[in-house]
Amino acid sequence: MLREIGVASIDDLFVDIPEKIRLKRPLKLPQAMSELEVKRHMKAMLAKNKPFTQMLSFLGGGAWSHYIPSHVRALTQRSEFVTSYTPYQPEVSQGMLQTLFEYQSMVAELVELDVVNASMYDWASALGEAALMCARITHRKRFLIPKLISPGRRATLQTYAVGPGLEVAEIGYDRKTGQLDLSQIRAQLKKDTAGVYVENPSYLGFLETQVEEIANAVHKAGALFVVGVNPISLGLLKAPGDYGADIVVGEGQPLGNPVSFGGPCLGIFACRSEMKLVRQMPGRLIGMTTTLDGGKRGYCMALATREQYIRREQATSNICTNNSLCAVAAAFYLASLGPQGLRKVAERCAANASYAMKKLNAIHGLETPIFDAPHFNEFSLNCDDTHMSIEKLNSKLLKRGIQGGIPLRGEFPELGETGLLCTTELHSRECIDHLAKTLKEIVGGKR
Repeated sequence: MLREIGVASIDDLFVDIPEKIRLKRPLKLPQAMSELEVKRHMKAMLAKNKPFTQMLSFLGGGAWSHYIPSHVRALTQRSEFVTSYTPYQPEVSQGMLQTLFEYQSMVAELVELDVVNASMYDWASALGEAALMCARITHRKRFLIPKLISPGRRATLQTYAVGPGLEVAEIGYDRKTGQLDLSQIRAQLKKDTAGVYVENPSYLGFLETQVEEIANAVHKAGALFVVGVNPISLGLLKAPGDYGADIVVGEGQPLGNPVSFGGPCLGIFACRSEMKLVRQMPGRLIGMTTTLDGGKRGYCMALATREQYIRREQATSNICTNNSLCAVAAAFYLASLGPQGLRKVAERCAANASYAMKKLNAIHGLETPIFDAPHFNEFSLNCDDTHMSIEKLNSKLLKRGIQGGIPLRGEFPELGETGLLCTTELHSRECIDHLAKTLKEIVGGKR
């Protein structure tokens, strides 16, 4: 190979690297292994993991385990979709374009907004893009978010805000109900406020019951109202577009995509059909049209405000790809369930959470939920009265084959020893009873 390319030695391939920083000794690597030995080695390493598929898990917080119909997996694994990285050439990408168009259409119906892109990386990146979009449209530099927000989404948003110099300010909450403080919102809605962001359900699982009042206050101040959602909840809850949302973002992972150790995810992004919003929307839109010769139906990229081509420095976003295969899975999932099926899944999630809260709250030393508000499928569990940290409680659960909730004390110290637990349609009553029995044994043993 060296002779063919006209190079005397391997070292000649690295002449651009200064001599003084080159490694002068062989790499400290183990001896080469055969394929059989590699497989054994990897299996031994992977056996140390304890995925939720092999144990009872109550983890949520942004990645939720739901049942994925077998045909959804089978269809997304077809080579036509797996290898279709991005539909740059519409004449040879009609299948992918149509699937993404259907994804946009179903999400638009779900959130009750007219325009949906295809798509963003995840909920966090969609939120960051929404904040920038609000700033571009209003020519303002302040963005309000709830204090009780996912730490990951907050960190991503703050990173997005650095470049354009946006100020991210927090809105306080009622310590009893968790609801956003309306007086704080009105006080912070100044002339420099570009948008207000609300999550419904919230990161801690409770529902924000004042969304219409918040929307009215935001619009009266000339700002934009952004709502973050778990799309499964919309099988049961009122759509954000119906209570005044201008932009909706969310996480599409629960729509037919596995947890996969937290990724890849699917960022949902939708907005109202006003041209001033659509033209400032990040990502790209897939459109349906007809051909000039005979009026045959066809699909194309109708709007792509990206920097990679066309818009360059005037692009609305530097996101140059999207999680198309995850959007394809979401399209198959939504089409398979339909409105009634999605509602049944949402009802089961909410019912399981309600049952779990009732069972766990009956255990002496535990309190759930910590906020007096309706919840969807996630809820907070406090163990202050057990004189045990939530991490220690989780450790004891893990030894008994149960993954507990996400510790919240690090980000929200005012909540004390509290964890965030989640239920979905995958949890039977027997699963929840087993959790309650195990926690009772742990707490009883401690006391």
